[in-house]
Amino acid sequence: MFPRARTPSRRDPLRRAFATVDSEAVIALLEPLCTDERRERLTEVLGGRLSSVTLVMDAPHDPHNGAAVLRSCDAFGVQELHVVERTEAFAANTAVAKGSERWVDVIHHATVADAIHALEGFTLVATHPAGELTPDDLATLPNVALVLGNEHDGICAELRRACTHGVRIPMRGFVESLNVSVSAATLLAYATSGRRGDLTPDQARRLYARWLALTVPRSLDILEARGVSLTLAGGRMDALADRDGRGIT
Repeated sequence: MFPRARTPSRRDPLRRAFATVDSEAVIALLEPLCTDERRERLTEVLGGRLSSVTLVMDAPHDPHNGAAVLRSCDAFGVQELHVVERTEAFAANTAVAKGSERWVDVIHHATVADAIHALEGFTLVATHPAGELTPDDLATLPNVALVLGNEHDGICAELRRACTHGVRIPMRGFVESLNVSVSAATLLAYATSGRRGDLTPDQARRLYARWLALTVPRSLDILEARGVSLTLAGGRMDALADRDGRGIT
């Protein structure tokens, strides 16, 4: 049986902690402990990260789909995945995610209203076989949130009403729709096409500091020993450290 991981329980406390910590102090302590190759790779990926494109999953059920969507977000440089957990907690199959859950922020919403409020400033685009937009149109929207429905029930009525556009993936076969994770990958490829990384300098530095903490072995112990304190809700700071010392996992 494949491992099933609920992504928020271990990642969200770290993300919240790094929203307030002195990022430059973290970078100064941890960056010298990375290899040149690793620093270059982190910087390269960070330079392509996007805040102008995001994806919304409405009440996802299948952990394989959740993991595949996370993987697609990472592949196409999308930093945040929004999830409306109307019926059950979001889960991602770690064998499918291939570590993407480490690098993509999953933003959880208990209600549709919470998600809509968090996405103010974005054009919400529902995936629908009869949508008036085609994938090519997505790159023209300055800030776009692609909305994907539940595997069985689609997008709920409340969230569908908040969408100002619909997008369809043109098909020429007998099937009328694609698996939710395939749709996500296809639409993200078009939505991110031609966009440059657009994180603000502050967002980029905070994310870089967090990625260093996820990379350097025993990073939290190192920070604590040097007086950089992280306040993690729900437990001790070392609760997120990997058992074998490979860094945070």
